[in-house]
Amino acid sequence: MPIFIREAEVEQLLAMPDALRVIEDTFRDFGKGGAQNRPRQRIRAPQGVLHVMPAGWLARGYMGYKAYTAFKGDVRFYFHLFDSNTGAYLAIMEADRLGQLRTGAASGVATKYLARRDAKTVGIIGTGRQAEAQLQAVCAVREFETILCFSRDEGKRLEFAEKMSAQLGVRVEPVARAEEAIRESDVAIAMTTAAQPVILGEWLKPGAHVNAAGSNWATRREVDSAAVKRADAIFADSVEQARIEAGDLILAATENVIGWQQVQELSALVTGLAAGRANETAITLFKSCGVALEDVAAGSFVYEQALERGTGVEMPM
Repeated sequence: MPIFIREAEVEQLLAMPDALRVIEDTFRDFGKGGAQNRPRQRIRAPQGVLHVMPAGWLARGYMGYKAYTAFKGDVRFYFHLFDSNTGAYLAIMEADRLGQLRTGAASGVATKYLARRDAKTVGIIGTGRQAEAQLQAVCAVREFETILCFSRDEGKRLEFAEKMSAQLGVRVEPVARAEEAIRESDVAIAMTTAAQPVILGEWLKPGAHVNAAGSNWATRREVDSAAVKRADAIFADSVEQARIEAGDLILAATENVIGWQQVQELSALVTGLAAGRANETAITLFKSCGVALEDVAAGSFVYEQALERGTGVEMPM
């Protein structure tokens, strides 16, 4: 019978190094035909939205879906896991922290393959819990000396800087303007709920890598068309899903800044079928939609750890 795994247990069972490893593994299998992903589906009600995201990591014997509702600022995440060989229901888990870690890990994998080896400075726009996971991930794949952070709320960015400095052992400096966070950064990260760009192309230094990770709506974007145009290499965790909901790329394509043939799969990068950084001055861009396959990868790891440690509550189904 399936087990139910609560949020606090997910927090204990899944750490960023684990998330990075399984996310990279699942994209490698995806590139080799051992996994399937389907774009997010949305049902709009008068007061909110239901989001459903299915995928299968068939090479590992798992398939599942995340379902979450967003109603007036109240969001509830649940992930459901099945055996892809027998169809057996394996687990249901609360999936807020799961989503933060897998989203951060996807950016971490992209940064591992695309950022300069000598990258020393990160600039991040956004200082929420998702931003924390972004920094945890990129700091696990590169040794940074300085992190510059900006958000509209001065108090929150000061608190974020203090917390993340202690957690990461890297100097995190709050800055007063978004441009200050990006101008000298080797890795630029956007993790916000903004509808309009928070990173402009004119701010990007030669050789910068950009992770645009906050938006998954066709009419919203965090990076402007100039940033997309300056990118020598553009990758997405799912090009199919990006064409539906990645406003950063959709709006740039609508403006004829890029063609969709320029957008490549992260899986192709991981498997070596696509080239990443061409040279030290090239600008690279990763558009993270946050795909279901990442949930299956992270959720299956949590499930295996729960079995090993005897965690979770059996459900009479």
